Amino acid sequence: MHVTIEQALTAIMAAEAKAKELGTQMCIAVVDSGGNLKAFHRMDDAWVGSIDIAQKKAKTAVFFGMMTGQIGQLSQPGGPLYGIEHSNDGLITFPGGIPIVDSEGVMSGAIGVSGSTVENDHTVAEAGARSIGETELPAHPWRT
Repeated sequence: MHVTIEQALTAIMAAEAKAKELGTQMCIAVVDSGGNLKAFHRMDDAWVGSIDIAQKKAKTAVFFGMMTGQIGQLSQPGGPLYGIEHSNDGLITFPGGIPIVDSEGVMSGAIGVSGSTVENDHTVAEAGARSIGETELPAHPWRT
């Protein structure tokens, strides 16, 4: 099942609230389980360059069913996924993209956030994802 528009908007509102709490401006993207953009929000004064990054973080998280920071760890030189960021018309392999998982463990989409430090991006994305579901999929050999 895909994330609904109501869920996507709920996630964006929760992410925006966390961004405001942190005193930062973010671009927030929610994609469905096929990686298609479902909803997007650019806070006032958020960087224009973060539009593409937020969307690619969400797509990366849903394409591989992992948080983008986890993929980043696996894609370091010598790692099993080294160079993966060059696939799929460009991926983002640093924190800020998180899968959205329903109560049955099914991934319905993902959220991607960009506009601050990667730590803040992750925190804001997590707030959005947790507002409508879980953030972890069942065990898989590639997930760390």
